[in-house]
Amino acid sequence: MLKAAGLDELEERVYRALVRAGEADTAGLAAELGAGEAEAVRALAGMRESGLVREVAPGRFAPVAPEVALGPRLVRGQEAIDWARQAVEQLSEEYRASARRRDAHRLIEVLPSRAALREQVRHLQDGAREEVLYFCRAGHVVMPSQDNDEELQALGRGVRYRVIYERALLEEPGMVANVAYGIKLGEQARAVRTLPVRMMIADRETALLPLVQHVGGMTELTAALVRDSSLLEALIALFEAQWERATPIRFSEDGQVADTGSCPLDADELYLLSLLVAGVPEKTIASQLGLSLRTVQRRVYHLMRLAGAQTRMQLAWHAAREHWL
Repeated sequence: MLKAAGLDELEERVYRALVRAGEADTAGLAAELGAGEAEAVRALAGMRESGLVREVAPGRFAPVAPEVALGPRLVRGQEAIDWARQAVEQLSEEYRASARRRDAHRLIEVLPSRAALREQVRHLQDGAREEVLYFCRAGHVVMPSQDNDEELQALGRGVRYRVIYERALLEEPGMVANVAYGIKLGEQARAVRTLPVRMMIADRETALLPLVQHVGGMTELTAALVRDSSLLEALIALFEAQWERATPIRFSEDGQVADTGSCPLDADELYLLSLLVAGVPEKTIASQLGLSLRTVQRRVYHLMRLAGAQTRMQLAWHAAREHWL
């Protein structure tokens, strides 16, 4: 049982006997263990050198306290195991990288159906540890955004989500409320006029995207799972470039907005402004928020007065200059 602490079978028996007895001489230990006296002498000499026993009188020994004698050995053993585990993980990663270089199928895996794509969407989000990056285009091909329960679970365990929405998607029924709910849970959301592709990237290790953007009739959707490669790095760079030029969408349930000292807008006004700057039409905003078009127009006019703007373009320019968004 104490092999992990570096004791062989005889040393363990000697140590256990000394712990039970408190102290004993060489001859007594040899007799109790049924071993030769010379064998016991050699074992005790080695154990004394390694700090397991101490000689209290000529030929008489007592055990060193287990937590003192064995504790540091176990710690060193655990450290050695941890180092070995890290070495194995590094070697495994090098092996996988080498295998991917030799076999393109390990870099890009083709998913032949919507069902396979949906399963990977679920799997990548369930396995995400740090961050998920998303391009959300209008017109779902696998599932509506409202059905992505995996995102809510991932946000709950601390995974960071950065999502870019296509403007047309925000005009679909229920999407404004859905985006607002995600933002309340921690999602960082931005909007652009159009996106080049649907895409999800998990932990900057794996990307998932359809290979054909427009599938009609009986044609089955196909998608690609892209692993660590120059192609993956290019997809990450594409996301970051789109993120930089996208318009932030902000909303706060409790009315607390970042940098409130320089922004005179409350949470509702800031959310309305972010939708306007993202290009969502006033009629769509009214429908999504359950307001009349006249109410939305009145609130937009109020924002323009606060900014001293005569047009909506001037309002957007002022909001950018004053860092309202």
